Amino acid sequence: MGEDTDTRKINHSFLRDHSYVTEADIISTVEFNHTGELLATGDKGGRVVIFQREPESKNTPHSQGEYDVYSTFQSHEPEFDYLKSLEIEEKINKIKWLPQHNAAHSLLSTNDKTIKLWKITERDKRPEGYNLKDEEGKLKDLSTVTSLQVPVLKPMDLMVEVSPRRIFANGHTYHINSISVNSDCETYMSADDLRINLWHLAITDRSFNIVDIKPANMEDLTEVITASEFHPHHCNLFVYSSSKGSLRLCDMRAAALCDKHSKLFEEPEDPSNRSFFSEIISSVSDVKFSHSGRYMLTRDYLTVKVWDLNMEARPIETYQVHDYLRSKLCSLYESDCIFDKFECSWNGSDSVIMTGAYNNFFRMFDRNTKRDVTLEASRESSKPRAVLKPRRVCVGGKRRRDDISVDSLDFTKKILHTAWHPAENIIAIAATNNLYIFQDKVNSDMH
Repeated sequence: MGEDTDTRKINHSFLRDHSYVTEADIISTVEFNHTGELLATGDKGGRVVIFQREPESKNTPHSQGEYDVYSTFQSHEPEFDYLKSLEIEEKINKIKWLPQHNAAHSLLSTNDKTIKLWKITERDKRPEGYNLKDEEGKLKDLSTVTSLQVPVLKPMDLMVEVSPRRIFANGHTYHINSISVNSDCETYMSADDLRINLWHLAITDRSFNIVDIKPANMEDLTEVITASEFHPHHCNLFVYSSSKGSLRLCDMRAAALCDKHSKLFEEPEDPSNRSFFSEIISSVSDVKFSHSGRYMLTRDYLTVKVWDLNMEARPIETYQVHDYLRSKLCSLYESDCIFDKFECSWNGSDSVIMTGAYNNFFRMFDRNTKRDVTLEASRESSKPRAVLKPRRVCVGGKRRRDDISVDSLDFTKKILHTAWHPAENIIAIAATNNLYIFQDKVNSDMH
């Protein structure tokens, strides 16, 4: 990876585009399912759009299928809490797929307050030849029924049906920021600013509070929960991150209420770098376990860090995402950009990590070669089947021809949400109201 990335053929699918941007169209979450055949996006308008990968073409058997719209449905509607006089917006904060156990697919979607379980099924046959009903479904006059016939299933155009199976409401006082499905496939957790709840997928009227950091006096509040995730293999372990930059690994076998963590991962602050913005930029916006379960990946405002579960004192790897912004923190604070919450992702083999940045840039870091690359997801630089060229941000001094000055960066164009196919080098990038899918056409590994 690195400067030689532009020698690769990268397949780009431009799936969702409007010439104007409305607030409702802005993509707020992106998630592949466990096989990577389906990709779900949620937006600020409360809609969920599911894309399905097309099967390989018979004419070109080794060609990779592209993703096309499979189903679209309204997951959440705007609501009003009359007791608190608060509007509850419909924006989808997170989507999580459940492992597939039969022909149907299931996913969880959540806005600030309510989590919903959806079932996605296909129907390509319909029964015909009823004895007591006519073709329109109306009951026949029994006196006209003179013989019995066996109903048959006739082929029909494929229909994708999405139905709400469960609604998990009233579990959170504060805004839900993350949901995570447990490896036992029976439970999941949801986290808000101060509490984490454990739910059973079959029970909607009660949940168990497993973390509560709310102080008796809210004036004593010093940090909030920013993200949480279950361990991919051990159903008793989960991690949650805080606005102070720390990670707490908890074991549900130790106690019902996990206020006392098993491990605390925290990097000591360098006093020489201390500034007014230190606490803000150290807040962890996302945490992800590696597929192996050995490492954790975290994102703060300027860096991504890799932590080993066996080493609490400091991260084993730190990568600078956009260190050139360190001198611009004051203006980023004034524009509120400093509070943007960027996500991060692992590739399928845990060897490459990806996260977003400004100006529709996203960054990739190869953990083995230590090379990194900046790529751009935009209409101007990307056409179907085009090759993505590495971009470089110039801070000062000599500028190369294709370099972009740090003062020219567009901070309204930000890539907050990214996802990586669980097995292949296919990535999904949400850039405002556009979804980009890039695919490495040559190598099966990113390095």
